[in-house]
Amino acid sequence: MLLDDVEFTTQAEPAGPARDAAFAHALAVLRDRRDEFTRLGHVPKDYVDLLVKAGIYRASTPATFGGEPQAPSDFMRRIEEISAIDPSTGWVASFGSALTYFSALPEDTQRTLYGKSVDVVFAGGMFPMIEARRVDGGWIASGTWFFASGCRGADILGIGLRGGPETEGRPLTALVHPDDVEIVENWDVAGMKSTGSHNVQVKDLFIPDELTFVRGGTPTVDEPLTRYPALAYAAQVLAVTALGAGRGALDHIREHGAASTSVTGGTAKGNRPVYKLGLAHAEAELRSARAFFYETTDDVWAKAVAGEEITVEDRALLRIAASHAAQAGRQVVLAAFDLAGTGAIFNGHPLQRFLQDGLVPAQHAMLQENTFEAGGALLLGLDAGIPSFP
Repeated sequence: MLLDDVEFTTQAEPAGPARDAAFAHALAVLRDRRDEFTRLGHVPKDYVDLLVKAGIYRASTPATFGGEPQAPSDFMRRIEEISAIDPSTGWVASFGSALTYFSALPEDTQRTLYGKSVDVVFAGGMFPMIEARRVDGGWIASGTWFFASGCRGADILGIGLRGGPETEGRPLTALVHPDDVEIVENWDVAGMKSTGSHNVQVKDLFIPDELTFVRGGTPTVDEPLTRYPALAYAAQVLAVTALGAGRGALDHIREHGAASTSVTGGTAKGNRPVYKLGLAHAEAELRSARAFFYETTDDVWAKAVAGEEITVEDRALLRIAASHAAQAGRQVVLAAFDLAGTGAIFNGHPLQRFLQDGLVPAQHAMLQENTFEAGGALLLGLDAGIPSFP
């Protein structure tokens, strides 16, 4: 059985100075190794272990089972900081939030899992939703799933199954051991290269009922983080990588734009009106999107902590703020690329990392333009038109 076979070899440093130092060390190592991760096409397990030591992968483990759940804003600021160095690694680290999904597992399953470790590295290929065969005590699944970001460094993988009447049509997630899947190395992309979002496939794999749950389903544990909207949070942690990409891009052009000379013999690039105006507008764009993003997050989190009703409008605003953050991050890295000029077209230019990675979050199904329409529909009391939204 999965929970008997999975092994955990690393745990977070104690909360406080030791864990803060572990996070600072992980950031320093990332600056040195981010090019290596791009060449590899994934974030290797030894670096994921550094993120574990920094507490990233216990940030959504319920306190009931010994976890140290973080407020969403606190967690996402860490992901943003990672992403300002390397957005791909930020994307992989963002799945430290994924255990909010696990709260819909049977309580006994959670107790067994977290009894082994509260630092669980999860990766999932959720789509397409495969029609599994129902058998006594579980499911038999065969199929291929896409976009399993971070699958090379995960302790546990998830695959998506098509739900039925018992789930009201909502998808199931099934937990499987990495040894039970084949990773199909097909992640040949221009952006987010080191997320290693390969396909995963299984053949006639038995999955017991106790290792399945409705994605975004009713939690079996009642804590503030399990009250916070799980699907909205899943969108937010991806969107925040675009804010980090924007920050990294603007920091670069700010640090390198004030050169005293110009290759063309004209005014130094950083002293041209278009450069100064472009930088100021981009800073305003990024900071405004960021303020809306965190303000909305904190408003809903306060309701979760107080046990107050989180309304459809609250959820819609979380989704709108997430999509806006992804779109704003994209626009800011494009603005930085424009300001940097011809040199930025070379593959080795520092802005290429932020450009190529920063364009990707807004392409994600949870953050595309149609999510604005769905959010607006809900604010008007209409049907969102997207399954499981918000």
